[in-house]
Amino acid sequence: MKRAIITGASSGIGLHLARELSRRGYALALLARRIDLLNDLAHEIGSPTVAIACDVSDRASVRDAVQKAQQQLGGPFDLAIANAGVSIPGHATKFKIDEAEQIIRVNVLGMMYLFDAVIPAMVERGSGQFVGVASVAGLRGLPTAGPYSASKAAMQAFLESSRIELKPYGVGVTIVNPGFVATAMTDKNRFRMPFLMQADKAARIIADGIERRARVIEFPKRMSLLMRFVRLVPDALYDRVTVPFGRRKAKS
Repeated sequence: MKRAIITGASSGIGLHLARELSRRGYALALLARRIDLLNDLAHEIGSPTVAIACDVSDRASVRDAVQKAQQQLGGPFDLAIANAGVSIPGHATKFKIDEAEQIIRVNVLGMMYLFDAVIPAMVERGSGQFVGVASVAGLRGLPTAGPYSASKAAMQAFLESSRIELKPYGVGVTIVNPGFVATAMTDKNRFRMPFLMQADKAARIIADGIERRARVIEFPKRMSLLMRFVRLVPDALYDRVTVPFGRRKAKS
């Protein structure tokens, strides 16, 4: 039986992905800060599943959680998913460095801490797969989401480099770029979210991509195409279209 570890497993995409991978035969280690929610999910899924409290912004916490999970599940992981993430809307005129640091610590460093804890064993065995849940928001800087877009772009660049470097060692790396998915994170958005997708459907798409060992999993397709197009738009045109939106948000 293959073993998988998922951060941010207490809600949203992580929760639904845990359910989906369990149905596909994985033994699971579920990591998040909210141990009560993790225990409920582990009980729902059943054995072999372990729930471990973990703060992904703390390197020692991640390393300890991985070690405990390996001991309880009987070995190293075949699949590691850095899913934990945080988004805090804001505007450059009201920039808050504490919020920006939190976003970078959770989204970027949290991913790297998991990478640090699991990759050496994968390289040694010559097998395994590391998955990072980034976002289409990392494809271009979005108004009112500067630190978030920056964190997801950083994730994408790190994972792409790692994919190239680890391929000769038999270790796969997959970048996941969701669009808007109905979760507690997106519930606080005060604007209409195009192509909004339910989390259970997103989890199935991600699981299918993992099984294919896809380099990039990006969805919904229409959102992916839109953001890929926006990425090619000249800066002057992009600014002209988006500045009014950013100005409205600055006044709100």
